Amino acid sequence: MTATLELRLNPALDPEPWAKLYAANKLVQIPDVLEPELANEIESLLSRSLQWRMVFVEADPAAPGGERVIQLTQQDMMQLGRDGVGQKLARVMERARDNYGYLYDAYPMIEAYTSNWDPGHPIHTLTEFLNSPEFLDFGRQVTGAPLVTKADAQATRYARGHFLTRHVDEGHDKERVAAYTFGFTRNWQPDWGGLLMLLDENLDVSRAFLPRFNVLSIFDGRRVHSVSPVSPFAGGARHQITGWFRNDKPYRES
Repeated sequence: MTATLELRLNPALDPEPWAKLYAANKLVQIPDVLEPELANEIESLLSRSLQWRMVFVEADPAAPGGERVIQLTQQDMMQLGRDGVGQKLARVMERARDNYGYLYDAYPMIEAYTSNWDPGHPIHTLTEFLNSPEFLDFGRQVTGAPLVTKADAQATRYARGHFLTRHVDEGHDKERVAAYTFGFTRNWQPDWGGLLMLLDENLDVSRAFLPRFNVLSIFDGRRVHSVSPVSPFAGGARHQITGWFRNDKPYRES
């Protein structure tokens, strides 16, 4: 992403038809959210310039709720060595067999922004845009929520073997208005896995969505959903920005 590009929604984007669809289905997939040049720049940013961290959750009796989120940098993994990382991942897989947990690469955009990681990196400009009046107002209009004060955001990369088991996204204080995923993945194939899946009350897959490019998906995070494991023969990585539209204090006031 270059400094000369203006971060803005596609001027041709009309929220009204998407608001009607969301009101009816609590789910929309909106194409061409950004103008092509900007979408290409963000794709390049996600695929080439981030310092990814391997993210998963592990049991920790001393932590609130008995678990903690682990973010392993490349340096962390080198210090642990192959055996140490392998032991951690084995425990992740054990928990996943009980339908709990996740494993993927992430760059936590809000934490990085508020903690001043990587000063001057263009990812912070993108974080600001996702919390700009323009983007938040678009979220309000589509979801019909009277109050959307901020957007959580993390960049994610799902490579071979990565997954997200079924769950719901209410938040601790039900502050999450709606979940969103902003896709920057080209030419993905359904057999590669990595599908956003919505499950019904019988745990059957009611809808499944292919990762796509320059598509913003907004849905009711209280619906049970998951991301299917990326297959060993996937021809690339699934790049997305994911988060929630929220109605609690803006980050500047937190």
